[in-house]
Amino acid sequence: MLKLKKSLGQHFLKDEAIIKQIIAALNEHEFTNLLEVGPGGGALTKELIKITDINFKAVELDDEKVPLLKQKYPLLKDKIIHQNFLDIEKPFDEIFTVIGNFPYNISTQILFKILDWKDDVPVVIGMFQKEVAQRAAAKPGGKIYGVLSALIQPFYDIEYLFDVPPTSFTPPPKVMSGMIRLTRKKDALVVKSERAYIVLVKTAFNQRRKTLRNAVKSLFTAEELKDELFNKRAEVLSIEDFAALTFRMS
Repeated sequence: MLKLKKSLGQHFLKDEAIIKQIIAALNEHEFTNLLEVGPGGGALTKELIKITDINFKAVELDDEKVPLLKQKYPLLKDKIIHQNFLDIEKPFDEIFTVIGNFPYNISTQILFKILDWKDDVPVVIGMFQKEVAQRAAAKPGGKIYGVLSALIQPFYDIEYLFDVPPTSFTPPPKVMSGMIRLTRKKDALVVKSERAYIVLVKTAFNQRRKTLRNAVKSLFTAEELKDELFNKRAEVLSIEDFAALTFRMS
């Protein structure tokens, strides 16, 4: 019996139909290097290691799960990185795909870590709490569009794949889950600098109820702030709008 660690946000996938859907989504892309985040009890791992002609690695923090995985699947002997995903070095020298039932307590941080490796990660297929998955994929104009959406979408197209109900896990979480796929864009957004874009987006959404004029006034000259665009709120600006604004920052 797998022992659950609440501190690690663990919910073990058990639904074979969902696992098949995840594998099908993965196999729509070509890849030679694959990283699984949080294999846990190995429900998804057991299918991933059947894929031929790839280099496979898995990242697992749980001290108890690592020896269990190696015992259950001898192929994993030298393929498990026993660390917190947020602390690891880039696991491959070449490009690689990331997949996983991501621990919900660090799922947004996982996405931001992957952003650091975006030049080497063309595809991500991940399971999140549904609310987080929807926020990542959200378009401008709604309440769920925010920092996560605006920081990920300049680099990746995000597709919400399917819902995963609580009954698909042991123990069942209290929330619905969702699978999303991130596919790196061929042409990244043109910005003054990535740092300027990140600062602008975070500052704008930090006070999202205020108009841009009040939220980001520290980043622009008084002359620039006269533009009618600054009467709007952050949630209605597209990533292209934010990108264009970076060139006007003081």
